[in-house]
Amino acid sequence: MGKVGVESSTADKKKPLKGEVAVHNFYMIEGNTVTRKKRDCPRCGKGVFMAEHRDRYSCGKCGFTEFTEHSRKATKKQTK
Repeated sequence: MGKVGVESSTADKKKPLKGEVAVHNFYMIEGNTVTRKKRDCPRCGKGVFMAEHRDRYSCGKCGFTEFTEHSRKATKKQTK
């Protein structure tokens, strides 16, 4: 039981929806062939794309992360 005259703050408010994923940007159509633009996750398999960050690729489903050559060079410079 709540206090009289106090409104529930979470019941009345709804979070705004995030935008839908633009799946049409993940594929390239050339003539009769369709090619994928993004990398597939090696753990999850085909159909699960990896997010491209500045220094790594990461899977949003399983959390698998691959670091790029660019990030490896940057860490070697910092340690020297």
